[in-house]
Amino acid sequence: MPPLDRRGHLWDTYRVQQLIAPMKTTYRFGLGLAAWMICAAALSAPFAYVPNEKSGTISIIDTATDQITGEIKAGDKPRGIAITPDARFIYVSDQPNRAVNVIDVAKQAIISKVELGESPEGVGISADGKWVVVAVEESNSVAFIDTATNKLALNLKVKGKNPEHAVFSPDGKWLYVSAEEGDVVDIIDGRARKQITSITLGQRPRGIGFLPDSSRAYVAAEEAHTVYSIDTAKQTVLKVIKAGQRANGIAVRPDGKRVYVSNGTDGTVSVIDTADDSVIATIPVGRRPWNMAITPDGKKLYVANGRSNSVSVIDTQTNAKVTDVTVGELPWGVVIR
Repeated sequence: MPPLDRRGHLWDTYRVQQLIAPMKTTYRFGLGLAAWMICAAALSAPFAYVPNEKSGTISIIDTATDQITGEIKAGDKPRGIAITPDARFIYVSDQPNRAVNVIDVAKQAIISKVELGESPEGVGISADGKWVVVAVEESNSVAFIDTATNKLALNLKVKGKNPEHAVFSPDGKWLYVSAEEGDVVDIIDGRARKQITSITLGQRPRGIGFLPDSSRAYVAAEEAHTVYSIDTAKQTVLKVIKAGQRANGIAVRPDGKRVYVSNGTDGTVSVIDTADDSVIATIPVGRRPWNMAITPDGKKLYVANGRSNSVSVIDTQTNAKVTDVTVGELPWGVVIR
């Protein structure tokens, strides 16, 4: 069996050779084997994990090669997904079973299940990895899971109806929850775990993203075909940005200079320049693009195309699609660590 990397995935032979070649000389001059192995692992590209709700699986994409490296059984209908900062555990909602499944990445298997209310949807995680949050549609609540115990610590009712996504700001101060049928984003104090206010937006708010400094949030409203730029200090809308038809998922580049929104009906991704919150490019992808994720270096955006059973890979420097990766049926989103 080929060796495993630090996340438990099979190494691609080509990648191993490319890592070994430049290090052979260094190794001969005294670099210990353990230190060399740590360096090699550190140079590996991250993996993208894609929940396929109809297949009941998570596809694993090597972002260095954009090839599928494996598949994990993830429940009957996996949708919302989050991964811990150390990349050891994945949390994925499983709607029919009213639970969140906890997956050990190295074992590529479910190791625990956290029972929740009906129809758990979007899953988020705090930057420190201590809390996983789940938007639970039917109970109009957000579930807080303590990752130290994998136990439900709190089920917080929100004012908006049918919560879809729950996303922490990078500084942990805020938790934003989009309410599909309430046309609002509910705002929760991330540390006190209490709702403080709501902001009325356009019809059917969905994806949420924050700038790295947490100063602004961006929320897509699907049936309003718009994105709302929100000042998080004042909790007010700064600008309403016209996007494509059925604006849905949101991803933010790590440097905060660009925000990406998927447009479900159009089959495109709009690129927003955060300097003035204007759309500067529109990129064709697959059918029914949904949720997205971007690599830590900000160079590649991965877009789940629900009706194409694929993930489109976008070069963020050129704003062009470079390839499509075939995954399972009805991919719902992407997480990268």
